[in-house]
Amino acid sequence: MLKILSENESEALFKVMDQSIEILQDELSTSYIDALIETGDNLIEKNVQVEDGKPSTTAVTKLTTLYQSIDLSQLDASTIRRAIQYSMLKVTQKDTIQPNHQLTPDTIGMIIGYLVTSLLPQSSELEVLDLAVGTGNLMTTVINELIGNSIPKVKGIGVDNDDTLLAIAQISANLQGLNLALYHQDSLGKLAFGKSDVAISDLPVGYYPLDENAKKYTTSANDGHSYVHHLLIEQSMSHVKDGGFGIFLVPTNLFQSGQAKQLLKWMQGSAYLQGFLNLPKALFLNDSAQKSILILQSHGDGALQANKVMLGEFPSFKNQAQFKKFMGEILEWEQQDLFKK
Repeated sequence: MLKILSENESEALFKVMDQSIEILQDELSTSYIDALIETGDNLIEKNVQVEDGKPSTTAVTKLTTLYQSIDLSQLDASTIRRAIQYSMLKVTQKDTIQPNHQLTPDTIGMIIGYLVTSLLPQSSELEVLDLAVGTGNLMTTVINELIGNSIPKVKGIGVDNDDTLLAIAQISANLQGLNLALYHQDSLGKLAFGKSDVAISDLPVGYYPLDENAKKYTTSANDGHSYVHHLLIEQSMSHVKDGGFGIFLVPTNLFQSGQAKQLLKWMQGSAYLQGFLNLPKALFLNDSAQKSILILQSHGDGALQANKVMLGEFPSFKNQAQFKKFMGEILEWEQQDLFKK
């Protein structure tokens, strides 16, 4: 079901990357995240890039020795992804980044990957969309989960307006050997691609500043700024095929907010609410910060409202027996309520 990965190889790769990053930080007088991007590019090119005499010859020798100490071809994609994740966790210590740029925790990523795998019909080819892709940690977790469940061709499409985070996502996908197309733009603008099989996202929470653009959406506020997470849900589902799913990480109080009425109005005409699963409260600093997994299904292609909406709260991830039992209940709901017509 869900795989617990060995961390030893990921930690070894991270140590090499961390040493490389610190050398490049000193040589290029740059931030940790920019040195991480430079390190990723070097690993992809299998060569230390030098510009205007930087890094120095001595540093190039040190970096080359470091890179030769690892063989990426012998590491699986998940091992590489976790090493990049460790590097991004260090970014949060070294550089100042916004709360919406924090990584989606691995366990949550694997749960979303499991839900995608179990909800979508067996296929040899799938396309996954994330309109707030960030560093691509959630996206690549899900792609690896799908490939691990015998879906050979998985393509990801990611959109974000932060070019630094997209650079990390591109490096991560390239090092893992994954097919991920990335677009640097406002996700709520016009998108230059068709519809995907499933949309996923750890949605940023807050207000969208461009009121005129927001007015194009049913989920926009009647007055003032609209919630960006509402707009992104609507935009994501408009780029999902008929009968396709959207699986989103959202605030637990999603339907209690002042703008919930507009979200529910849009849902009535466009998407079935199939599930709303609260994550364990212990993961969050307080009740107001708690998040849940929202499962929506696009209308069309034989899709129907489930006999009963899947509601519940995950037990502690530390309680493996209760966790497995709850995952079994989700599978039973899919078979008995969601897909039983």
